[in-house]
Amino acid sequence: MQEVTKFSDLDLTKTYSYSDYLMWNFKERVELIKGFIMKMSPAPSMSHQRVSQNLSGCFYENFKRKPCSVFVAPFDVRLPLKSEKKDTTVVQPDLCIVCDENKLDDRGCNGSPDLIVEIISPNNSKHDITTKFNLYKEAGVLEYWIIEPLDKILLVYTLKNHEYIGLPPQTEGENIKSPLFPELKIALEDVFYKVK
Repeated sequence: MQEVTKFSDLDLTKTYSYSDYLMWNFKERVELIKGFIMKMSPAPSMSHQRVSQNLSGCFYENFKRKPCSVFVAPFDVRLPLKSEKKDTTVVQPDLCIVCDENKLDDRGCNGSPDLIVEIISPNNSKHDITTKFNLYKEAGVLEYWIIEPLDKILLVYTLKNHEYIGLPPQTEGENIKSPLFPELKIALEDVFYKVK
């Protein structure tokens, strides 16, 4: 396939692979979900950006001397899905933590991160809550966090026997509880600092 410089030149009814994805050189951000193109939302809201910045700072402080690495979007994650052909799903989670350095290469993460965080925006909530929830579960992502900035809620799901088990919703005034990383010391009020 040759380089594609205009999003409008892609056939959205067709399936693509990661090698196709590498040939796309246009301004729109997209993800590849089981071979199908999913156009990402326009620039995130101020609340979304603040939560991302606050949490990435907290993650940095908690993981800087540990073997795990923290990554912030845009960062390509190629998910291994048993139900699909190899390299047909590429996502860009808002934040992720990868503890196996062998999964990292110059293009991002080739495999499932240990933890993925998605920050909900009004125009992408169904995609993050349903589509990505199921993708991350199928790919074996050990922990998935969904953050709702407007209501200041964190939902944590941990993978047990190929199913996500959810903790009770976490809100301001609490410290984040993570079964995967019980040593995390992050207050939710720090995650939602300056979020209106």
